[in-house]
Amino acid sequence: MTTSLPTEMRCVVAPDPGGPEAAVIAHRPVPRPRAGEVLVRVRASSVSRPDTIQRQGLYPPPPGAPDVLGLELAGEIAELGADVEGWQIGDQVCALTIGGNADFCVVPAALLLPVPDGLTMLEAASLPENLCTAWDAIVRRGHVRADETVLVHGGSSGLGSMAIQLATALGASVAATAGSEAKTAFCRELGADLAVNYRDVDFLEAVKEWTSGSGVDFIVDLVGADYMQRNLQALALDGRLSVLATLAEDSIAPVDLRVMLRRRLTIKAATLKARSVEQKAEVIRGLRTDVWPLFASGAMKPAIDSVFPLGEVAAAHARLESSQHMGKIVLDLTAGV
Repeated sequence: MTTSLPTEMRCVVAPDPGGPEAAVIAHRPVPRPRAGEVLVRVRASSVSRPDTIQRQGLYPPPPGAPDVLGLELAGEIAELGADVEGWQIGDQVCALTIGGNADFCVVPAALLLPVPDGLTMLEAASLPENLCTAWDAIVRRGHVRADETVLVHGGSSGLGSMAIQLATALGASVAATAGSEAKTAFCRELGADLAVNYRDVDFLEAVKEWTSGSGVDFIVDLVGADYMQRNLQALALDGRLSVLATLAEDSIAPVDLRVMLRRRLTIKAATLKARSVEQKAEVIRGLRTDVWPLFASGAMKPAIDSVFPLGEVAAAHARLESSQHMGKIVLDLTAGV
């Protein structure tokens, strides 16, 4: 069974690498789901750092994946592929995906989540990619406990805002870094116990003072090479560093092995985009079990910086790359339609 569908859709692509203006609207046939997949009529999507990097020609989609930008979406199921169970046409869903910046997107059913009760499509579209990344780093791979201390770099970003809330919900004490007084205030509103303006204060000194010299147990790092040495010095005994992005052009960072040996430190690095559907599905199941109830209870909330119509996707990319945003940048696919 399927509803009446158009034959053509809008989608965001970047055929010629470049600045924000390289993200353009194309018109393509509406895709059809295969076995185990659903077709989602997209109401909202988002712009993330991996989208801007792909637009620059530096982060191609995995083999076989569409070249359409967008790693998450929210909308209604428009068509079911064969062998899909537990979902119906019309269900309101959000999803981790590839190609979400489009009017329609085919998504493996294993990567679907219900829109949390009480949230709008715009809010739901801001959640899957950042929360999957944060949950995988903090819970699944980081094993953060309630009695630990966590430092989140880039705390006012879309990912940082979710990491602060998730670590706080787990009962950890959280510090965050950000680049302005407005952004540090935003981090405190999200639950950070300490918020450091890195433009004015050395985060290493602030963290050492906050922990009475012992250092933090876990660091979520979105900066990369530039912070590596200070991150290691900021970790406590048996501390863990999770590197989830690198903003610097130089991705090569020297590591002081003596510091690691003395403190028994661990460095882990991971991205989601290139993982298999099965690996992503494991994270999605964890989100539904561990995190979705936190939205129902009010312990977590979406953090949206701004909303752009799909036709203004280049402006959305420019907003993200300006680093002035606080929270997630979302695309409204219903605006102007």
